[in-house]
Amino acid sequence: MNLRKNVARFLLVGALASTMLLTGCNSKGDGAAAPADSDTLRVGMECDYAPFNWTQTSEENGYKIASGGYAGGYDVEIAKKIADSMDKNLEIVKTEWNGLTPAITSGKIDLIIAGMSPTAERRETLDFSNTYYTSDLVIVVKKDGAYSNASSLKDFAGANITGQLNTFHYEVIDQIEGVNKSTALETFPAMIVAIRSGKIDGYVSERPGALSAVAANDDLTFVAFEEGKGFETSVDDTSISVGVKKGNTELLEKVNDALSKISEEERQSIMEEAVVNQPLGE
Repeated sequence: MNLRKNVARFLLVGALASTMLLTGCNSKGDGAAAPADSDTLRVGMECDYAPFNWTQTSEENGYKIASGGYAGGYDVEIAKKIADSMDKNLEIVKTEWNGLTPAITSGKIDLIIAGMSPTAERRETLDFSNTYYTSDLVIVVKKDGAYSNASSLKDFAGANITGQLNTFHYEVIDQIEGVNKSTALETFPAMIVAIRSGKIDGYVSERPGALSAVAANDDLTFVAFEEGKGFETSVDDTSISVGVKKGNTELLEKVNDALSKISEEERQSIMEEAVVNQPLGE
């Protein structure tokens, strides 16, 4: 999370596809692979990282998840635009973060659109589209806590800070001198619970994710940093792209073509709507 970072594709060959059940991944991302369908674009995401993606019970402002329920959020709207550009039906496949890349290689999904950053490490196993969102890193804290008035990384010396497991959000904590780097957690909701219970003092997030957390929890706030006082990051770390199966240049070109039709103004508008539409109590 943060505005955090993840997209990929792989079509199953005919013989294999005929043996697979049409189903989405379960919450652990280990569901059976869905059969290839030339009319359907299967997009993997956590459905648990507002405002990029979330799960909701109603169809309003959302799209059906293969395994049940509905997904909404910035990533979902971008996925819909890509599917429309390719003249395909969109299918959301709810997949745990650590299961997204395996889902691409095994053919369960075609793309990863999940707030994923195109880091050098991920580029070893995935190809990435052009950027579809760029953000900065902040630290989410309790509004009435000891760190609510912090303004630089130095102010977090002695704080218990964490980030999402297997993301660069967790890695950058090492830039905070004197910090107590808490055990990484798997999801952003888990980190919110940890803050509210006092187990941690804060967690690293991208700004949209922080805005979402604050909108849903009035006892939270986030610390943003002026230039030179925050985390040192690369463009790949703070940008977000669509993940595609390594070597699938045809699909990658179609994704980039679709993204090129979405103006920066429209992208910002979609994000603003996502923050407003996120479910606060589901």
